[in-house]
Amino acid sequence: MTDLVKSDQDVAEIVAGHIDVDRLVQLVQDVCRIPSVLGDEGPLADFLVRLMAESGFEDARAQPVVPDRPNAIGHLDFGPGKTVVLTGHMDTKPVSHGWTRTEPFSGEIIDGAIYGHGIMDMKAALVCQIVAMEAVRASGLPVKGRLAMAAVSDHMGAQLGSIAYFDEYDADYCVLGELSDNEIFLGHRGRYYYDIIVRGVSAHTCHKPLAVNANMLAAHAIIELDASKLEPQLEDWVSSLFGSETFMAPGRVYGGLPPGGPSMIPDECVIRVDCRPQPGVTLEEVREEIERCLVKAKEREPRFEADVVLADVKPGYLARPEAEVTELMIRAVRSVRDGAEPELQVAGWLGDTASFGDRIPTIIFGPGGEPVYCPDEHLSIEDIVEATKVYAAFAAYALLED
Repeated sequence: MTDLVKSDQDVAEIVAGHIDVDRLVQLVQDVCRIPSVLGDEGPLADFLVRLMAESGFEDARAQPVVPDRPNAIGHLDFGPGKTVVLTGHMDTKPVSHGWTRTEPFSGEIIDGAIYGHGIMDMKAALVCQIVAMEAVRASGLPVKGRLAMAAVSDHMGAQLGSIAYFDEYDADYCVLGELSDNEIFLGHRGRYYYDIIVRGVSAHTCHKPLAVNANMLAAHAIIELDASKLEPQLEDWVSSLFGSETFMAPGRVYGGLPPGGPSMIPDECVIRVDCRPQPGVTLEEVREEIERCLVKAKEREPRFEADVVLADVKPGYLARPEAEVTELMIRAVRSVRDGAEPELQVAGWLGDTASFGDRIPTIIFGPGGEPVYCPDEHLSIEDIVEATKVYAAFAAYALLED
């Protein structure tokens, strides 16, 4: 470090001094007013591309993902050096019913908080990241390398936005701005979907003795699957973070006939098993537990028959506490909080790191926490400002010359 910059605290204070809080708040309000429910990310992507272009970001553009749903990307170039990517998703879930304090897309400030659907997951973080990058640029610190922004689409679909971005760009470090209540999350559980296709024998309802109702057969499997408690062997430190149980539940059932159609007893029912494994839990371990449950179902009902099909795999992610990316974020949070030591945590939800974390060292940090996607969703301005300071400090530490 230079004579001007003698400590992490110096760096954090310098970059924080270049954060325009009024502009930050206004931009968070602006993005809250742009609906971006999954499938309609285009208008928000256009706004963020314009924002980055007007701010002087290089190669600010809409990166194609699927028609009318691009990523919004851009970067700041400080010469040869490492690459840091700040990323997060633009898409949200549908609007919750029951808003009373204001409208879902108002962006209104009430009692020191900004209200808006999806502000915590994760529209505010996107703005925090862009403003943090601007603060690093304005700070005059001797940083070297590239600081990149990737606001991605389709997180709540197949994570196609993250896949598209990291297929085109590499990075030395990444910060995923998912809601972590401004705490450091090392990772998250994965998601395995298995379909249990239960076979029966169809017949007209008037000929019930000839049929074997697939819905009835499936009910036995549902009972056994719901009672499952899989506790695979894991490293102690992983279990201490996530807990010992791999959660598994029969989340959806597709069976029978739609209302208003012809009458018959169904010969097929499909159970979608939603499994949320800790990092390190294999497909084979989960499949073995499912098969154990189905054996129990057949003991309950000898006519039970089913096929098991792996429908989707999204792996979990976990950065080690001693990893460089973790240490950089610890330094950033510690310095912004005047030396207070942050706690390392993990999430139960699925992040985009499922699609790129195996290649890019990533840490998760963002404003907002549970509950999320509920009426009157809001985020305090204080938390928004703190997150921006942390992002800026992290980026500065990662790119500062030794």
